[in-house]
Amino acid sequence: MRNHLVLWVNGIRREVHGGDAFLTLSDYLRNRLGLVGTKVMCAEGDCGACTVLVAQPRTASPARFLPIDSCIRFLFQVDGCQIVTVEGLATDGGLAPAQRAMIECHGSQCGFCTPGFVMAIAGGCQAKACGEDLDWRKELSGNLCRCTGYVSIFEAAEQAAAEAEPVVVGFADAGWAAEAAELRSHSLSLSGINDGVSLRASCPTTLAEALAIRRDPEPRAVAGGTDLAVLWNKGKLRPQHWLDLSRVGELEGITVEPGEGGETLVAGSLATWTDLLTVFRDRCREAVPILETFGGPQIRHVGTLGGNIVNGSPIADSLPLLVALGATLELGSATATRAVPIEAFFLGYKQLDIRANELLVRVRMPLPASRDRLLLVKVSRRRDLDISTLTAAILIRCAGERITTARVAYGGVGPTVVRMRQTEAFLVGQPFTEQTFRAAGDEAVGEIRPLTDVRGTADYRLQLARNVLLKFFHEQGRVSA
Repeated sequence: MRNHLVLWVNGIRREVHGGDAFLTLSDYLRNRLGLVGTKVMCAEGDCGACTVLVAQPRTASPARFLPIDSCIRFLFQVDGCQIVTVEGLATDGGLAPAQRAMIECHGSQCGFCTPGFVMAIAGGCQAKACGEDLDWRKELSGNLCRCTGYVSIFEAAEQAAAEAEPVVVGFADAGWAAEAAELRSHSLSLSGINDGVSLRASCPTTLAEALAIRRDPEPRAVAGGTDLAVLWNKGKLRPQHWLDLSRVGELEGITVEPGEGGETLVAGSLATWTDLLTVFRDRCREAVPILETFGGPQIRHVGTLGGNIVNGSPIADSLPLLVALGATLELGSATATRAVPIEAFFLGYKQLDIRANELLVRVRMPLPASRDRLLLVKVSRRRDLDISTLTAAILIRCAGERITTARVAYGGVGPTVVRMRQTEAFLVGQPFTEQTFRAAGDEAVGEIRPLTDVRGTADYRLQLARNVLLKFFHEQGRVSA
């Protein structure tokens, strides 16, 4: 079992021993390698100034370089990966298309955010080279700029994408991929001193190994790390032993299974939001607008479905959809597996029905049928990169003009996501009319007791509880007409 990390930075192979394995990627790049083009501003994954490109090795196809926020990625999570920083983009003394376009289109003023934008544009250019269609307003939603007004940055992105040559060609050679793939198959047992504290990380490659480690309740499981790394950066979380799940292949992947009652999406707990967005574009298009505002691309490329569930937030963007569709969670230990309906999983604020020796293995979610009408709503102060004030999922099925099935779930109105059973019972049997949904709003207000906080007052949330039902009627009624 290996006791050190191996990674590539701008094509140079690096070995990392001891306490440095527990640094964030941004701290390693800046403080150990002197690559200070990677900026750190928020240390929360909100601003994108620390964006770098990261590729896991693929032996059967070219490596895919994805932009991520390096401030919320632990170094032990990128073992065997190729990392490209803004310093590594230029080749043969010439600027990369993204760098040159930012200069020619005047996409920079104060310059602090510029390296992150350049790396996000480079990542988008790679995606376009792989045949993806790009909307730069969405592609750059994970980067914040206080100076330019974004227009010149979007122009730079369009110019860079128009150039024919690929952008990170020097770092995807077969030699790196072969060695790196072999390294990624190794389990790791890391230890070292970080800030005067003895730390450990166990990085298994199989589910059986991970569940064996989970027999000990001490190790803190980490998947994408987009929440836990923020707490680490803020000094609010200091586990002395990490259980890194990022290389357990059995927890990855998404399949769609047919059945008598319709199709069921089966997602490993490590399925990322980028993975889910790809599947939902074909299988559940109603969810796409919500997923496209789930953080920015840098968050979606590493944030996981399982992490979003286990984090237990009542305003987690995935939960109303999972509750409304009746998802089931598969929890595994070294000795047994059990299935828990997602509604029963949340016992209270941040209180979960998961035992100390268990891991969330996969999620089974029935997909909407063609006759179902589904609306997902996220209300926040800004569209992108913001925490929700209220989230909702409403699924209605009708026979003629009468409602036969109703499933409604609200987030942000209590200590957990709330299945609105009183409202559902009222809707069943009613005609699909505006009057029905206005009355349903009264029912909804009667079964929730939201709090007032920095994102909205209780009265505001109560009004939203009414409004989303009316929104459902006006949008879905127009679709069916």
